[in-house]
Amino acid sequence: MSIETVSEQRCFGGIQGTYRHTSTATRGEMTFAVYQPPAVAERACPVLYYLAGLTCTPETFTIKAGAQRVAAELGLVLVAPDTSPRSTGIEGITDAYDFGEGAGFYLDATQAPYAERFNMYSYIVDELPGIVAANFPVDTARTGIFGHSMGGHGALTIALRNPQRYRSVSAFAPIVAPSQVPWGEKALPKYLGEDRAAWATYDTVSLIREGRRVDGTILVDQGEADQFLAEQLRPELLEDACAEAGQPLELRRHPGYDHSYWFIQTFVEDHLRHHAGVLG
Repeated sequence: MSIETVSEQRCFGGIQGTYRHTSTATRGEMTFAVYQPPAVAERACPVLYYLAGLTCTPETFTIKAGAQRVAAELGLVLVAPDTSPRSTGIEGITDAYDFGEGAGFYLDATQAPYAERFNMYSYIVDELPGIVAANFPVDTARTGIFGHSMGGHGALTIALRNPQRYRSVSAFAPIVAPSQVPWGEKALPKYLGEDRAAWATYDTVSLIREGRRVDGTILVDQGEADQFLAEQLRPELLEDACAEAGQPLELRRHPGYDHSYWFIQTFVEDHLRHHAGVLG
């Protein structure tokens, strides 16, 4: 599980690094970012995975979110993977912002020609944690996950499907029901085929309605000036599903905030403290 160091910089007493390795899940080179807080010099620290949204790279959260200062204080290792495999060579795979490279939707594709490379669910859940554990001082028993937009969808579905692995989960402006909104209705049939039962395994609302749960409270922040709110995000569907299922949810709506990283910067400290409170 060797990795190549692309870059490392000192940041709030810790180290912000970018790393590269060859992935078996995506059958190509993958890049990810890790922030190590100062506390790793003394002990293994809780690890928090951040999944980014459409078009993003590992640099997006690392540079724009402003999370390192609080992570340093709380002793959290932050891991930010890429949003898809890259340089796949698949025809048309970079033609649209909402499908293909940069838009892997954190699922394992079953349809040709995507199934060979687009296996981001297996990469995030199985492969990457092993690589992180082998190369960084993390306490894998204290793992959390969060994300934004498409990454919020990924974080919620992954946590719901693996509650024994992720002790905390949160999201910014997540796509909570991709089976019912245009982004999902475009991507899911291409990756998974036309069987909507396959779509449901990567749909937060569907998972909750079928009985999936996470321990503790799901924290979600949503800007009310988000340009994608009504058509693509639809947080009311998550609110209804959680209420009916008895899944604790803290859904915070914020007037004036949009879908950008200015929104994430504003509330990222709340999310880090939410995870640290659970992970210890």
